[in-house]
Amino acid sequence: MKNTSKTSKMISSSSSSSSSSDSSSSDSSNNSSKRNSRNSRNSSGSSCSRNSSSIRSRNSSRSSSSSSRSSSITSNNITSSSNNSNISSININNNSNNNSKDSKNNYAFNTVKKLEKAADSEIEISVVIPVYNEQDSIYYLYESLQDVLEKLNKKYEVILVDDGSTDKTYEYLKDVHLKNPNFKVIRFRRNFGQTQAMKAGFDHAKGKLVITLDADLQNDPNDIPKLLKKINEGFDIVSGWRKNRKDNTISRKIPSIIANKIISSLFNVRIHDYGCTLKIYKKDVIDNIELYGEMHRYIPAIASWMGVKVGEVVVNHRPRKFGKAKYGLSRTIRVILDIITIKFLISYSKRPMQIFGLIGVVLSFIGIVFTIWVLVERIFFAIPLSTRPILIISIFTIMIGIQFITMGLLGEIIMRTYYEGTGKPTYVIKEILD
Repeated sequence: MKNTSKTSKMISSSSSSSSSSDSSSSDSSNNSSKRNSRNSRNSSGSSCSRNSSSIRSRNSSRSSSSSSRSSSITSNNITSSSNNSNISSININNNSNNNSKDSKNNYAFNTVKKLEKAADSEIEISVVIPVYNEQDSIYYLYESLQDVLEKLNKKYEVILVDDGSTDKTYEYLKDVHLKNPNFKVIRFRRNFGQTQAMKAGFDHAKGKLVITLDADLQNDPNDIPKLLKKINEGFDIVSGWRKNRKDNTISRKIPSIIANKIISSLFNVRIHDYGCTLKIYKKDVIDNIELYGEMHRYIPAIASWMGVKVGEVVVNHRPRKFGKAKYGLSRTIRVILDIITIKFLISYSKRPMQIFGLIGVVLSFIGIVFTIWVLVERIFFAIPLSTRPILIISIFTIMIGIQFITMGLLGEIIMRTYYEGTGKPTYVIKEILD
């Protein structure tokens, strides 16, 4: 019994030991499984961390590559911008160089212009001489005129206008210009007339005083100091008076005397000899005068609308030495027409209605009066009209009067269009004190 109990105890102890061993083994297996699970978790975590680190590394590499790309693009942009800045700086430098060159050229051009203006402003006397077929007189005129002008000790110029000469006048004028550059030459393509030649000389004159004389040697250049002395007394125009004139009495003297008296009375400019070419003018007076036709003889009368002061001195007149006179009795009709034109231009060019309207009103009034008279005779006195043309004349007189009034209105419109379109003033200022 004891042996069996011992045996059972041993069996139980072994079973207990086995159970304990099983339990320990199970515990160990459990622990190992737990460890394995932990290790798997750790390994999975490490793998995740590795994956995340790899992803991060990839992202970082991508970001670094993108940043490197962006940095390269930025650097390219910077280089391109620097290149552009260099190009722009080069362009700026080129522009600045061009501007500097242009400014230098403009400065040089303006300097030359200023010097030319300064040189031109120093000219005190301009002498204008129309020339037409005067080849034999050129050298005599040059020598006498040069002697007189050099003695004045003033800067001068002589403008010789060749009015379409058909002889050797122009060749002699060129030779004179080569001898003395102060003698300048203007050559027309054809003969335009003395007035146009004088106007061309006025347009090119640069002196403060302008002297005119003929090229036929009848005007004496030694009278120029007289004219200068007279104009310095406060006159705007000084005219020569050929008191002892060396011309034909019938064809030249008598018509000239009659014309001078008519012009003096019409324009209230009292001088004895409008036809004398030897005159002196202030430049500001000449600049405000337009010459047409053959009006150069009447410049003092034309300038009278400006309120100029006109003087006169007796000058020497010599007989013609070469050639023949270009004018005769045929000029009388042209003189009469010129006088009518000048009178209209001076008195009514700015108020045409006052002349045409006045004539129209007078004619219309006369026509109306005669028409009423004819009708009264017909109605109250039974006087027939068939044998009397006065009614028709009266009607025509009224119509002509209306036409004159219409011409005056058209003249007013044209006058206003001219002055407003050209900007030409209807006044002349002598001086301003401001």
